[in-house]
Amino acid sequence: MSYVFGIDGGGTKTICLLMDENKQILGRGEAGPSNYQTLGIETAKQSIQLAIEQAILSANIKADRHFNIEAICLGLAGVGRPRDIEIVQFFVQDLQISQLSQPKNIVVCSDCTIALVGGIGHASGIAVISGTGSIVFGQNRQGQTKRVGGWGYLLGDEGSGYDLAIRGLQAALKFYDGRGNYTTLAEKFQVHLGLKNLEELVEVVYRRGWGVKEIAALSLIVDRAAAEGDRVADDIINSAVAELILATKTAISGLFNPTEDLEIVTIGGVWSGEANCRERFEAGISAIAPKAKVISPRSEPAFGAGLLALNALNS
Repeated sequence: MSYVFGIDGGGTKTICLLMDENKQILGRGEAGPSNYQTLGIETAKQSIQLAIEQAILSANIKADRHFNIEAICLGLAGVGRPRDIEIVQFFVQDLQISQLSQPKNIVVCSDCTIALVGGIGHASGIAVISGTGSIVFGQNRQGQTKRVGGWGYLLGDEGSGYDLAIRGLQAALKFYDGRGNYTTLAEKFQVHLGLKNLEELVEVVYRRGWGVKEIAALSLIVDRAAAEGDRVADDIINSAVAELILATKTAISGLFNPTEDLEIVTIGGVWSGEANCRERFEAGISAIAPKAKVISPRSEPAFGAGLLALNALNS
């Protein structure tokens, strides 16, 4: 029996799955973040090491039972260039994994790749990721890939939770000033944040040092307002979905033929809101790619990493 590790390393947490050659999950481990770009190599290594140890421990494999990990796939945030892959492959060699029998079977890729494979079940298709940030990633049957967006909250991330929140805050402040259309967002933000008036947003956002994640969490307010019929909020949702449709269209045109069947998996918290973002997206996609099928994720990204590790054994 062959065993592999599938690792999903992000900016919030690291998940490791121990799987056998039949794609059965035997153990699961979880640790802190492992984006080496923001945390450094040592911290990333420690998180990955701990997640692996937890996965082995949870598998409850008897000490006298001999087993070898024959491949490992790490899908990590911040790994988007060949140099990044080299760095990760190098520090993975230092991990204390006594069961890793063949270090050559180490696959390093971006978190987008394992999200696609986990979400669809194989490596061909498109993943439209919209959470705190946003990116569209696709790969065709020939192995060609294309990334659209994902430039971060300052330069892009259109259609993300952060994008929705910022647009909503701006619309609320314009209404408060008297230079924008009526929107319930002004009152909703005020109540949600416990403010005496919207002018206190300056203290909350700037002086408290709110970051991307804290601001992005306010996208739920925009989503709820749109679901309740607020026209300004609804326009924000439509605009965000239109950006994601455009990015997906760009990925499709760069990888697939117009008559080709493909699956598009939607991943991230924005898709689970009350304003039917996913239904709006699906309607827009059907108009430009009638043979494309929009699906929800079939499995988590760490499972996708496990599948890629198993593929490495047969390559």
